[in-house]
Amino acid sequence: MLTGARRNEIARLVDPELADDMISLPGSRTKNNLPHDIPLPPLALEILAGVQRFPNCKYVFSTNGRTPISGFSKLKKALDKIIAEQRARDSVTEPMPPWRLHDVRRSVSTGMGDIGVLPHIVEAVLNHISGSKASVAGVYNKAKYNPEKRVALQAWADHVRGIAQ
Repeated sequence: MLTGARRNEIARLVDPELADDMISLPGSRTKNNLPHDIPLPPLALEILAGVQRFPNCKYVFSTNGRTPISGFSKLKKALDKIIAEQRARDSVTEPMPPWRLHDVRRSVSTGMGDIGVLPHIVEAVLNHISGSKASVAGVYNKAKYNPEKRVALQAWADHVRGIAQ
């Protein structure tokens, strides 16, 4: 939610990809086969600092110390149950629209746009090559926008923290 990264890019995160306040994914681990740097805001670093790690496990997120975290369909069902219970407590009667875990990336994209992040920076955060990096523009524009991504992800983390409080 805080990075806009794809689920498996984070689920399969390994120690060498995490340095200081940056995730650096090699192209072999991204959907578009391009390397992707993700500046981490302090809130993301707080969450990472609280992750229980297994000794000698290369994955940052694991439930057994051997493989990356998985079981996302079970997590989705648990989240749906929590949402339904909260809606019942709040006496919400209209049905919850169906949603998928991938919708989180759409929410990040929309939310960043809503708080004023420019579209080409949102695209850079999401590691998309459409829009400002598509076609001829992408041939000439090789900018990674890491400083702009850092500012955008900090603004997004501040926004998410504000909603969660």
